[in-house]
Amino acid sequence: MKLVILDRDGTINSDSEDFVKTPEEWVPLPGALEAIARLNHAGWHVVIASNQSGLGRGLFDVAALNAMHAKMHKMLAAVGGRIDAVFYCPHSPEESCNCRKPLPGLFEQIGARFGVPLKGVPTAGDSLRDLQAGAAAGCEPHLVLTGKSAQYRGGGQPDGLPPGTVLHQDLSAFVDYILERNARPLPVAL
Repeated sequence: MKLVILDRDGTINSDSEDFVKTPEEWVPLPGALEAIARLNHAGWHVVIASNQSGLGRGLFDVAALNAMHAKMHKMLAAVGGRIDAVFYCPHSPEESCNCRKPLPGLFEQIGARFGVPLKGVPTAGDSLRDLQAGAAAGCEPHLVLTGKSAQYRGGGQPDGLPPGTVLHQDLSAFVDYILERNARPLPVAL
C-alpha cells in the first residue's frame, strides 16, 4: 500500500493563530487539493494527522470540525482527489495525551487502522512537531515551507528537524518529489 500522511492546517489549508473554527475559515492553499488528487491518481492513499486542540479549548465543536472536513472532501472530489481518513487529536496541550503531535499516537493509530508498518512512509507538515511525531513512528519526514514554516522560504530551517528531513516549497512540490522518485526505474541487478 502506497500511503502518505499529511498535516492539515498550514499544509493543506491556510492556518490561523486564532484557529480554523468554521467551514468558511477553512481555505485550501493554492495547488494543495490538486496535489492530493495527483497522489491519488498515482495510486497513493492519503491520510491526515492533525492536532485540533480548538476542540479541547472549546473554540469549536465536533459538528463544526465535521463540517470543515465535509467542505474539504467536497472540494477535493471536485478536482478528482480524496482523503482516505482524517485522524485528529482533540485534546488541549494540558491534557498530556499520546495523540497530540509531537508524540506519535496519531501515527500509531493510522498504522494500526491500515495494518501497515510506517517505516519509510512519507509524511509532510509545516511544523517541527508534525515531523517529530512522524519520525518517532518511523515515517520519512518532509517539511513544507507554508503555514508555520513559510518564514523559511528565503533560507534557513527550524532547529531540531529529524535527520533526513527534506524541505519543499509547498505541498505541490512535495508531491512532485514523491511522484518523481517513485517513477524512477529500480536498478537492475546483474
